[in-house]
Amino acid sequence: MKIGVIGGSGLYEMEALQQKRWLRVTTPFGHPSDHYLTGRIAGRDIVFLPRHGRGHKILPSELNHRANIYGMKKLGVSHIISVSAVGSLKEHYKPTDIVAIDQFIDRTKRSADLTFFGHGVVAHIAFADPICHRLRHILVDCARRTAPPSTTAAPTSTWKARPSPPAPNPSSTAAWAGTSSA
Repeated sequence: MKIGVIGGSGLYEMEALQQKRWLRVTTPFGHPSDHYLTGRIAGRDIVFLPRHGRGHKILPSELNHRANIYGMKKLGVSHIISVSAVGSLKEHYKPTDIVAIDQFIDRTKRSADLTFFGHGVVAHIAFADPICHRLRHILVDCARRTAPPSTTAAPTSTWKARPSPPAPNPSSTAAWAGTSSA
């Protein structure tokens, strides 16, 4: 499994990455956000892409998602972890908390270039489950195993390093929250 990481403004450097090499990838969909940084972490091949480009030059609505994903695939990536620094209007989510989502609403998309299909190729792709549940469970499990000793995992799908807020509704979309220096 080669893992791709697309990082927002909170993750432009991966200190543990060894054998670093920047690669330019051409795609039939135009230019990706930046060159891809390849390397290894703990013996695993990693490909990193700065979502907004180095220097934070690309707006969310201007991202070329097709080129970004195509480039990852071209480099042999089988799973992508997307890391974003966003805010919350929920008081129980504090700065540095991490939430592993299982659902989302994308309000940054444009009306064009939202799919790999079109121009004579018709496909219907369900968007009911946009997150890879297998990869999400692996990430949550790893986070729980590497959490500080004071951290407790709640029986629900929410995990916090701070005292837990009232138990969330099990059907809520908040999947996991913990403390990290993302």
